Amino acid sequence: MLKTYGKALVIGGIAVGVAAGFASAALAQAQSTPKSWNYEIRDGKRVPKGERVTKPDGSWREETRQGKCVTIKERTAAGEYKESRRCD
Repeated sequence: MLKTYGKALVIGGIAVGVAAGFASAALAQAQSTPKSWNYEIRDGKRVPKGERVTKPDGSWREETRQGKCVTIKERTAAGEYKESRRCD
């Protein structure tokens, strides 16, 4: 009789531990990326927060706003990268 209670207690403890693990994993997925980061996580991948426009030749332009300032990142099809910042 004592062995049965001991086994039930051990199995119950394991079940509680597993349930707590699933709950903490679900909570971690529900959190959003902090506002100070320049990317957010979607489907487990990093995605830039800026508005990026990509042209067919491979060049792109991205504008990221932080308060009153705008950071403009540009890359040409040849691979030249340019970054400028403007604060109004």
